[in-house]
Amino acid sequence: AEEVPIGVLRQREAKWLEMLNSWDKWMSKKHNKVKERCQKGIPPSLRGRAWLYLTGAKVKREQNKGRFEELDNQPGDPKWVDVIERDLHRQFPFHEMFAARGGHGQQDLFRVLKAYTLHRPEEGYCQAQAPVAAVLLMHMPAEDAFWVLVQICEKYLPGYYSTGLEAIQLDGEILYALLRRVSVVAHRHLKKHKLEPILYMTEWFMCAFSRTLPWSSVLRVWDMFLCEGVKILFRVGLVVLKCMLGTQEKVKSCQGLYETMELLKKINPQYMREGFLVQEIIELPVSEKDIEKEHQAQLRRWKENHGDLNCKSPPRMHGAKAIMTAEPPSRQELRQRPTIIVESPLASKTDVVPEDKAMGRMKTTNENGQTTVFPTEEIVNPSDPSPALEHMTIQGSKESLSSAEQDTYL
Repeated sequence: AEEVPIGVLRQREAKWLEMLNSWDKWMSKKHNKVKERCQKGIPPSLRGRAWLYLTGAKVKREQNKGRFEELDNQPGDPKWVDVIERDLHRQFPFHEMFAARGGHGQQDLFRVLKAYTLHRPEEGYCQAQAPVAAVLLMHMPAEDAFWVLVQICEKYLPGYYSTGLEAIQLDGEILYALLRRVSVVAHRHLKKHKLEPILYMTEWFMCAFSRTLPWSSVLRVWDMFLCEGVKILFRVGLVVLKCMLGTQEKVKSCQGLYETMELLKKINPQYMREGFLVQEIIELPVSEKDIEKEHQAQLRRWKENHGDLNCKSPPRMHGAKAIMTAEPPSRQELRQRPTIIVESPLASKTDVVPEDKAMGRMKTTNENGQTTVFPTEEIVNPSDPSPALEHMTIQGSKESLSSAEQDTYL
């Protein structure tokens, strides 16, 4: 992982906080700046909130208040529940959040995946959704992770997790066609050994490289993917293929299909290093237009060979700006709410209501309109943890935990 100096990190945090406070303006007028900051890497403390905004999941959640809780309380289809439960322990088993069987990480993962099967019963559950949901849960609460997963499945990668895997097969052919432009040597080698794209790129794309790359590279790829769309996954795939099979010397070491598959399963660590990979992704000239043009060509070829697609997916959205343009949010839906509210027992004089003061009480009102009343006569010294003060601190913390947004990030 690349070390970012603390001073630089604090500056980036301040810039991201400013952007999140005026998200609609930044996305409409300064989208290139947002894209540039995603390419530099979103600060870890704000990554969860940034992903929520980039994907449009914040708006989706606001428009469907109570929906996740409703799905969470339903038992779920036993067929999917059984499969999901068997998959839980396979997701990042060495991560402290998912290491314990039945721990809070696995519980939240189950809740998110089960809720999705109820949200999209015609689609159900696909095993590749589990690592995607697990990555999201490392950065945000279950409800937020659910809505981001919904956006990824419906907007970024529509049809990927449906039965038949037609969408991923189409994208495999698109990747193969684009490879001819990026590396003729690699393309010729794969064609010679008749190595179908679906054999090596399925896990890459369906898991958004979360099971392929080192962790620091995964996060940087996701920052760009959730900002710019699926073209980032294509670029990562093309960079890997070019680096591993891009010269005659490299292809000499793998004389057949089996050897080539083994090589692509064990990608050289130097090509997956965060700094190198990100730079290669940014510089690779593959655009949304290139992908859509090739998509149409592959669709025509698919119809000639297989007939119409069985799964009719909605059109793919190429990143955050396309999603926001398609469904313009209101300012209210983008408004940030404080996640943890701690009432100070030492309110300023301006917060004291005269009649309450006369009765020996102090009243403060927070942003959500909730009012907390404190007895002023018992607060003598703020440094003295008197029983009364301890009681109020506990009461305040309980109130904060029941707030709408429960993440603890900046």
